[in-house]
Amino acid sequence: MRVYTTAFLLSFFLASCSKPIANFTYQLEKNQAPAAVIFLNASKNAESYEWDFGDGAKSSAPNPVHEYKSSGNYAVKLTAIQGKKSTTSEQRIMITAPTECLVEIETEYGTMTIQLSNATPQHRDNFIKLAEEGFYDGTLFHRVIKGFMIQGGDPLSRNPQPGARIGTGGPGYTIPAEFVDSLYHVKGAIAAARQGDAVNPEKRSSGSQFYIVQGKTFSDEELATVESRKGFRYTREQREAYKTIGGTPFLDGDYTVFGKVIKGLEVIDKIASVETNPGDRPKKDVKMKVRVIK
Repeated sequence: MRVYTTAFLLSFFLASCSKPIANFTYQLEKNQAPAAVIFLNASKNAESYEWDFGDGAKSSAPNPVHEYKSSGNYAVKLTAIQGKKSTTSEQRIMITAPTECLVEIETEYGTMTIQLSNATPQHRDNFIKLAEEGFYDGTLFHRVIKGFMIQGGDPLSRNPQPGARIGTGGPGYTIPAEFVDSLYHVKGAIAAARQGDAVNPEKRSSGSQFYIVQGKTFSDEELATVESRKGFRYTREQREAYKTIGGTPFLDGDYTVFGKVIKGLEVIDKIASVETNPGDRPKKDVKMKVRVIK
């Protein structure tokens, strides 16, 4: 039979009778959405915890990390629990809106965060409008070419028949081209699809279809050939990006780039690697959900 000392029993009794004290601090590198917050639990006399992050998300981890997707003034509550006793501590966290518009494209292969450029306001505003209307939700990345790009945004790709050829749909309008020298087809660039020059000499963009560049790396000689053919010169930064990160420089000046992936580049590679049928449609549908970060 185990014998407990008086000191141990007293310690156990005091601990069981002690009221838990909830307390926490937090750390964040930036307060612009999306913002990851590290919560540091400083509670006492507790055996379990309940976190309410103020945006509908909860956790029971002692020291959780939570990402706020949108701006807001969030009331964060930590409840420290000991048996049937509990206390709650609350602090408010202010998350501000990003200076440039951000959107998230969520897929089963991961989520990409995309920064839309203020230098292409018509494309930016149109993409935001469609995203907020839910236009893209449930549509597919219907055209995938490894080493080139992944394309989506066709409303006809929502619940299509297996094997059906898709890629001709849109919202019923096009957008004037917005070519900007500083926006180029490096890996992660998001650009507008369009009809060919023969029927679209103004290079107007599709009202909804877009592609995200995967591409490949290029040598100085290959980039010089592109420059000679197109009649422009890349900056040192652009040239270095194409040599190290890769992209599709032969599309520059012909298709409007209106943003870039700033988080989730690996998702492009995963989607670009899926098996496809003739016509470049993935054998297994790759659905997307798009939301605006405010």
